Amino acid sequence: MKAIVQDRYGSPDVLELMELDKPLPAAKEVLVRVHAAAVNARDWHVMRGDPYIARLMLPSVFGFSGPKRRIRGRDFAGRVEAVGPEVTRFRPGDEVYGDLGNADGAFAEYVCAPDETLEPKPANLTFEQAAAMPLAGNTALMGLRDVGRVQPGQQVLINGASGGVGTFAVQIAKSFGAEVTAVCSTRNVDLVRSLGADHVIDYTREDFARGGRRYDVVFDLVGNRSLTEFRRALTPAGTLVMSGGGVSGGGSPVGPMGLLIRGQALSPFVRHRLLALTESPGRENLAALRELAESGKVTPVIDRTYQLSQVPEAIRYLEVEHARAKVVITV
Repeated sequence: MKAIVQDRYGSPDVLELMELDKPLPAAKEVLVRVHAAAVNARDWHVMRGDPYIARLMLPSVFGFSGPKRRIRGRDFAGRVEAVGPEVTRFRPGDEVYGDLGNADGAFAEYVCAPDETLEPKPANLTFEQAAAMPLAGNTALMGLRDVGRVQPGQQVLINGASGGVGTFAVQIAKSFGAEVTAVCSTRNVDLVRSLGADHVIDYTREDFARGGRRYDVVFDLVGNRSLTEFRRALTPAGTLVMSGGGVSGGGSPVGPMGLLIRGQALSPFVRHRLLALTESPGRENLAALRELAESGKVTPVIDRTYQLSQVPEAIRYLEVEHARAKVVITV
């Protein structure tokens, strides 16, 4: 099978299209013929080994000179090709989507995935749309539902609303009954409005931290502001949910993780809830996302699609061109 392989850290040039043996499913695994896979900020963080501190904090993902797993790509959609002898939930021909977590391996023609990392594909979505959902949708779902505890009628601000996670967050927050303010650049104002945002702040013209509005929940997906600025935008008992951000460390050994570290250190001493989001994949959240998609409450937005051989170009575009919504690989 063809797959995108990486053996050392560096620019997208370290990614190579190679011919590998087709994998065989273990007892509790499912072999999936991949039809589409999504590109995430995580892919280029792992590709570059950035920020450096991640190599120490995530040893299951980051090695010293290269990633632990050779094949990049985390979430995907496709058809079941074969199942292990202990798998009873799926059979060949089923359409599925899933999240491989730290195992990676989705930028390939075939992938073996543990049964518990898969769910039936949303019936109303294409393979490309379904592949866009797992990591980004799960991050938005957990950030708003589990960490932010968003309730109907609350004021929610999403910083980075036009990105991969942000486009899901706007829709999911609306499905929870929140009044949503989306922060984005000028070119993305119409996009986030079309997703249901009640208010849009163009950060090139207005500073949400210096406006008069206060929010019950601020969901930060960029990591580009200080804790003081974020707290200024919160109600007295408001919650800041920090998701790390998809920006490069720029040579910093800590990068956007610095905000999370500072927030966790300050949290015990202030009234505001300053919480770092640690997303975790699982079939329960994939099922919840499928229900949101099939009910029409959430629709994945795709910016561009690339072929498998173009993964380096796709990651380069996501990394440096401020892609909006999701970038997807068709296999």
